[in-house]
Amino acid sequence: MTTRIAVFGTGYLGATHAACMAELGHDVLGVDVDPAKLAKLESGEVPFYEPGLEEVLQRNIAAGRLRFTSSYDEAAAFADVHFLGVGTPQKKGEFAADLKYVDAVVTTLAPLISGPAVIFGKSTVPVGTAERLAVLARELSPAGEGLEVAWNPEFLREGFAVQDTLHPDRLVLGVDRDRPGRAEEVARDVYSKLLDEDIPFLVTDLATAELVKASANAFLATKISFINAISEVCEAAGADVTVLADAIGHDARIGRRFLNAGVGFGGGCLPKDIRAFMARAGELGADQALTFLREVDNINMRRRTRMVELAREACGSLLGARVAVLGAAFKPDSDDVRDSPALNVAGQIQLQGAAVTVYDPKAMENSQALFPTLGYATTAFDACEGADVILVLTEWPEFRKLQPEDLNEVVRKRVLIDGRNCLDPQQWRDAGWTYRGLGRP
Repeated sequence: MTTRIAVFGTGYLGATHAACMAELGHDVLGVDVDPAKLAKLESGEVPFYEPGLEEVLQRNIAAGRLRFTSSYDEAAAFADVHFLGVGTPQKKGEFAADLKYVDAVVTTLAPLISGPAVIFGKSTVPVGTAERLAVLARELSPAGEGLEVAWNPEFLREGFAVQDTLHPDRLVLGVDRDRPGRAEEVARDVYSKLLDEDIPFLVTDLATAELVKASANAFLATKISFINAISEVCEAAGADVTVLADAIGHDARIGRRFLNAGVGFGGGCLPKDIRAFMARAGELGADQALTFLREVDNINMRRRTRMVELAREACGSLLGARVAVLGAAFKPDSDDVRDSPALNVAGQIQLQGAAVTVYDPKAMENSQALFPTLGYATTAFDACEGADVILVLTEWPEFRKLQPEDLNEVVRKRVLIDGRNCLDPQQWRDAGWTYRGLGRP
């Protein structure tokens, strides 16, 4: 059944959700306050890099199922199903999430809704937000009790966002148990094609749905920091963390995914989400419950410092050294440089007096906007020209394919530090290079 849907926020989450809802056959209106972003999307261009999304966007604009606007009045008149997909960044100077964008959507939209409608929150928010927004929406809307707020968290992986929206491993919907309304029925309509694929659909209360997302990210961050802590022990003991991870990963209770030691996690989600989770637990009086996440965060930040130390050891002194940094995005298949370990390391090394040149297949523009003082190259080979040390900090396929003979004549010194443990140490050492991996002998 075709539903008329408005999606608020056309950033990473919102643009993906809007395009994919149209792909499922719905009539979709994307809403944003940023005219430049809207102009790009209307012309079929995605303002960030996400594999496969541009094709879905263009196909559905051409089919007339997807368009964009800055008008809340238009959105309220057009749809009675509203998805909220705006950002919840970390507040300046504290751990808590900044909810001003989420609040702004509800306070602007609710007064314009006069008939029965559902607002589905998709943004990652501190537990208790959905209940608060539901009260606010009912107070502000002429529809009163007819306007429902439900929470439908997203579990997108950057680089796989289209796949994760159209074929998720689960759907979670939080509803107000005290006000049984239409939210579940509407969600089942919207996602009917997904439910036909037997994708698990879990209906919970509002608080549980909010906590599912926070807990999933906290677990993934903990798993990454766990293997990075073990890699510190491996370095001290002369063991190899990559072989160790393979060995423990065969245990089905542990699993191999997210057990890659390296420079740690970054991006727009895990760092801010675990901090917001800690802050919210404190507000709820459950301070002790999440203190371990502080150490998860500390281990993660320590990996970046370790990478800088290894670069300094390799050069003797960073003052006047030439350092090539391969990778700027926080992960491959993305141009997202928010809280990127690669750029953080590059910046720290530059502050210690090195000439740093960065190359990334997709994230150059975003990197230059964030770190304009770093040097940038248009190819990996240009970045490595005359380098005293090469740092591989994002595991793009093109870096995994690099061969020692490709770079032998380009660099000043044959030294490589593999911050993602994505290259074969023996191959590089056999070719006369000094190779260092994190947590490897």
